Amino acid sequence: MELRRVHFDEVRRNLVSVQLLTRLGTEHGMTPAACLRDTGLDQAALSHPETEITGSQELQVVRNLAAGLAHLPGIGLDAGLRYHLAAYGIWGFALVSSPTYRSAAEVAVRYLDLSYAFVSFRIEVHGKDFVIVLDDAGIPADVRQFLVERDFAAWVNAAREMLPGGLRVRGLQFRFPRPDYAERFATLCGVEPRFGAPRNAIVLDLVDVEAPMPQGNALTSRALQEQCHRLLDRRRARSGIAGQVRDRLLHSVNRFPTIGTVASALNLGPRSLRRRLEEEGTSYRVLTDEVRRILAEELLTSGRLKLEEVSERLGYAEPASFTHAFKRWTGVSPANYRKAHLEKGSS
Repeated sequence: MELRRVHFDEVRRNLVSVQLLTRLGTEHGMTPAACLRDTGLDQAALSHPETEITGSQELQVVRNLAAGLAHLPGIGLDAGLRYHLAAYGIWGFALVSSPTYRSAAEVAVRYLDLSYAFVSFRIEVHGKDFVIVLDDAGIPADVRQFLVERDFAAWVNAAREMLPGGLRVRGLQFRFPRPDYAERFATLCGVEPRFGAPRNAIVLDLVDVEAPMPQGNALTSRALQEQCHRLLDRRRARSGIAGQVRDRLLHSVNRFPTIGTVASALNLGPRSLRRRLEEEGTSYRVLTDEVRRILAEELLTSGRLKLEEVSERLGYAEPASFTHAFKRWTGVSPANYRKAHLEKGSS
């Protein structure tokens, strides 16, 4: 199971994570202004947690802390341990109410853009191994290790809060070299990690992740997932030139127009449109993928079209390409998505 992470600025975030990071910085001698440098935020903004910001703004806070607290070993781990499920709102409640840890992990991946993670989580099952991959490929190099450590430690916290005592970790590996504070990783999850590995990964036992969770409730979980879906749609809402492009794509029938056609309709040249979209943190390709996903979900759940017909209506040459794209967007196959929707409706 995999997830296509959107551009950091495509989905807006609330301020809770920035509040936690700023508090960490000030406790270690940084001023609030130093923590928020070059973000466009000030200390007064932190008193309004309902305010939404861009991922790039939070990334700049991370960059400020990673530079200002570089002398503190394992500061990324310290940051991650400040994140508890309650800090994530609906997303956190959806996880803890899942019937099993496996289903919680699937929900987490599907709605990961409602969390504060910068790594892209991916789930793999190999025999008896349930593997959680922490893909850091899209993270800037200067903050990559800090964020892998932060998001790993936040995962440890979440697992402990969902299951008493946490989950038994069978294996752990990271891409970065062995740090001087390597023993802290073993303290957190009970195993000695392998450093300098090809990827970042947590290996669990499939039997453990399929056991019932103490607070699991299937009906509550479904209701919270619906709220996650609506919240994610709202945070993805477009404005500006991106919103105009998205609206034109949504109203296109069967075939998407070229960027030249859309640019002409907006009285722009293709190069100008690309530049304007880039300034808004997106691209024509990202927008077409976004609209294809919306239309695909509607076609899969509101009608009786075969997968081949859905694929054709969305402009894919063959169903396999559509299936691959849909799994990249949602973490599940079109067939499983339709099946889950039908089961939810019947319940």
